[in-house]
Amino acid sequence: MKKNFCSLGHIQLAFGFTLLAFGVVIGQVREISGTVTENNLPVQGVSVFQQGSDAVALTGASGKYVVRVSGENPVLIFRHPEYGERRMSVGVGTVLNVSLSSAEKTTATSVGEVVLNAGYYKVKDRESTGSIAKVSAKDISNQPVGNVLSAVQGRMAGVSITQGGGIPGGGFDIQIRGRNSLRTTANSEIDGNQPLYVIDGVPVGGDMKSEFSTLVIPLRSINPLNSINPNDIESIEILKDADATAIYGSRGANGVILVTTKSGKSGKTELSLNTNYGLSRAMIGLKMMDTRQYIGMRRQAYASDGITSYPASAYDINGKWSLDRYTNWPEKLIGNVAASSSVQLSLKGGSETTSFLLSLGRNEQATVFAKDFSYTSHTVSGNISHRSEDRKLQMMLSNQFSLQKSNVLNEDSTQKSLVLAPNAPELYKPDGSLNWENNTFTNPVAVYNSTYTNENMQFLSNLNAQYELLPHTFIKLNGGINYTAFEEWSLRPNTIYNPAFVTGQSSFYSSASKSNNNRFSYIVEPQLEWNFKRTRHELTALLGASIQMEENARESMRGSGFESNAFLHNIGAAQTKTIADQITTQYRYAAVFGRFNYQYKNRYILNITGRRDGSSRFGENRKVASFGAVGGAWLFSKESFFKSRSWLSFGKLRGSYGITGSDNIGDYQYLDNYLVSEYIYNSVTGLVPSRLYNPEYSWEKTRKLETALEMGFFKDRVNLNASWYRNISSNQLVGYQLPSITGFTSVLANMDAVVENKGWEFELSARPFSGKSLKWSSGFNISFPKNTLLSFPGLEGSPYENKLVVGMPVSVVRLFELEGIDPKTGLYRFKDVNGDGKITAPEDNKVMENIGVRYFGGWSNTLQYRNWDLSVLFQFVKQRNLNYNSSMPLPGGMFNQPVEVLDVWSPDHPSGYYMPYSTGTVGNQNTAQDNFRNSTASVSDASFIRLKNIQLTYTLPLQSRVVKNVKIYVQGQNLLTWTKYFGMDPEFTAGGFLPPLRTFSFGTQINF
Repeated sequence: MKKNFCSLGHIQLAFGFTLLAFGVVIGQVREISGTVTENNLPVQGVSVFQQGSDAVALTGASGKYVVRVSGENPVLIFRHPEYGERRMSVGVGTVLNVSLSSAEKTTATSVGEVVLNAGYYKVKDRESTGSIAKVSAKDISNQPVGNVLSAVQGRMAGVSITQGGGIPGGGFDIQIRGRNSLRTTANSEIDGNQPLYVIDGVPVGGDMKSEFSTLVIPLRSINPLNSINPNDIESIEILKDADATAIYGSRGANGVILVTTKSGKSGKTELSLNTNYGLSRAMIGLKMMDTRQYIGMRRQAYASDGITSYPASAYDINGKWSLDRYTNWPEKLIGNVAASSSVQLSLKGGSETTSFLLSLGRNEQATVFAKDFSYTSHTVSGNISHRSEDRKLQMMLSNQFSLQKSNVLNEDSTQKSLVLAPNAPELYKPDGSLNWENNTFTNPVAVYNSTYTNENMQFLSNLNAQYELLPHTFIKLNGGINYTAFEEWSLRPNTIYNPAFVTGQSSFYSSASKSNNNRFSYIVEPQLEWNFKRTRHELTALLGASIQMEENARESMRGSGFESNAFLHNIGAAQTKTIADQITTQYRYAAVFGRFNYQYKNRYILNITGRRDGSSRFGENRKVASFGAVGGAWLFSKESFFKSRSWLSFGKLRGSYGITGSDNIGDYQYLDNYLVSEYIYNSVTGLVPSRLYNPEYSWEKTRKLETALEMGFFKDRVNLNASWYRNISSNQLVGYQLPSITGFTSVLANMDAVVENKGWEFELSARPFSGKSLKWSSGFNISFPKNTLLSFPGLEGSPYENKLVVGMPVSVVRLFELEGIDPKTGLYRFKDVNGDGKITAPEDNKVMENIGVRYFGGWSNTLQYRNWDLSVLFQFVKQRNLNYNSSMPLPGGMFNQPVEVLDVWSPDHPSGYYMPYSTGTVGNQNTAQDNFRNSTASVSDASFIRLKNIQLTYTLPLQSRVVKNVKIYVQGQNLLTWTKYFGMDPEFTAGGFLPPLRTFSFGTQINF
């Protein structure tokens, strides 16, 4: 491994010094200064830079700037968000003053003025050779969400984001151009499809896995972006294709999410106060039977089973419970209003050379459950930047500190609210105590006496420094640390049980569980960058190295049998204590990377990136691998034969190809692993082997190919982007089947399984109106992904045989084919594929159903009329997914059902969809219902169109020296959903949990 690193390092260093020597002979460098004004008043925040250079000067409160230029006939570009672009030739002088006019404000920012963050470098959107999606602060800020991912749903092509549920502080499922890996949380400890998260240049790792939240947080996932206040974010960029991700090498296969937080600006000190108050309710998509319908179903079930005397346990119909009582349990248990509030105070300002920002935020969200459960987030964000007067040295230090506290019930009540009989008794007695209705009622709110709490503290710090060593030659350093401390408690006191039974009478039956997971990492990345420009040629070279270390320490313990519930937080007081393994793992990573970018005539662009990675996560023979990409672009609108076409303002054809990898597989997976045995022999605790050694354990690799066309029409009033991509993922890490005599059913190894993700992405933006008083901008995006398992040698006989099908998507499920209801038996009838007279798997579940997404996208509109601003976002998804039939209990049992179940088969109603009601105590109804849940009836159309966000803002016309401006806004999130889906909500990662919430909010933004 040393030889590989060393040899590559020598080559790259030699190349770097060659470029350095060549850079010394560059022509004369001089300083240009001036002032930017409008109506003789200074304009702050204007970006000034030489055409073809990345060195940017920013005008301060005085409107002055100083910038270095080189070469013959240099051209300076002046840009400001509220004005059009101005290009001016410098000539032979050293002073260039610019006067902007108010008329220029009517020209909106074009796509070429957008600067994209590509991680190790920045690139103008017009000159980008890769696929990078960007959402800026104006689309993120002030939304009533706790995680920025909720705010960007539907805004980016090729990026599918699904919220885990309606309980705050949970996770998200993110797919950037599909699933590349066969490893998911269902078959592996770690989801192999997670993207890389980078906040201000510091990788923060993937989701934090909770150990004791199985019944309340879908997939036990805690997303790392929960720790960042959305109002502190300047932009979020997502790198998708090989050209954009290959520079991240082994961590870029599933895409890269770059989060840039806000920084200070030169000028007068500004104080800003943002407040928001919201009310939320769950989006309940099922209508359940009322008491009359439910009692009719129950009575018919006993009649169908030939039972004339109701058993003593049938409290709902034998007279123990009132037959006239009705409670809408979904409304009662999860239909409450949850209040939320957020406050943010920020201070920013600075001089010509130094700027700062300090932000304090607090966000509190209640839940829709009846008790006062809540999620609270505290954030502190600080940023300071400095540049020397000669502009050779630039430094920026940013810090993020956050503390999230979640206190929710131990079990999600959503599923209970759906199946509870509508004539079930009152929850509480008149004295306020829990009602057990003479031991006939399992009270669903008894679980409120149990709690699940977690506390997540994160500190992230980043230092970015740059020094101009020689003209056009810069040395850079990016470094950072990330520390996360996660602690959770699950408390289940005996008071969750009926006190009439022994389990509810004593704290001996109480239990408590606790786990801690601490993560610390640091990264150091020295870099050398060289820029060269002469006449028609522009060249940029970047050489860097990356050293990262991450240490994870986790422990957990459980206790049961307490003398008193007051001791539940002291597991040492438990009579029975179980201490799980105390595990500390280390991940070490090193890499060298480079980028070479060449432009000719500002219209032909070549971009080459490469990286050689070494990771401690792989076998002794496979620790090092190389990744790279080449991208190109042709700005054909700059050709002479297109310049005469006034309707075409911009045109670019680009493409890329490269290889990226994935080491998101966990630590020590290639080594022999052992677990501490639960059994003790002769006072000796033994070890149990849990994983086999595999020195050939290696990287998963993804080959990415993309081509795209980007066009602007009518002075960029209309912009159209179309992309086609094809990703081929191979070397899949899956379980290789072993003979049982080895003691293991499989060993994790690289297989020749190949997964393909390909598709089309389209983006259309327009500015139909761009006047002084009325402005309208609109954006539309749509993506058509397609996932296919191309090959899997040895699939037959492997653990994946009944889960994957070659030629089909990896999200395919095998189902029985429902043919209707047999009039002779009254039971569901399924296709008997092998003709043996029995319905069994895998012999008869031969119907392949793809439960993935067909296409998805969003449509956004922004209207500005004088002091009014209106923004609207629609999100849409075309998909098929599991519906309520996949988890439906037997109709006729002591479980409430959706009103759709009233469509029951009978001789008088032969078109009925559901088989005759039954209590399940006689016949084969339970078997038929089990097969029904795994049949074609369990999958249906889950497409939806959702009014994701709407916001109306009014800016008060103030003339005050103290208060600069005041904005008042009202906003709605998840307001309306149009769908035919049979279930609670078509957007979910796991069934049975609280769906996303519908929120109305009111807020103010005051700037001093």
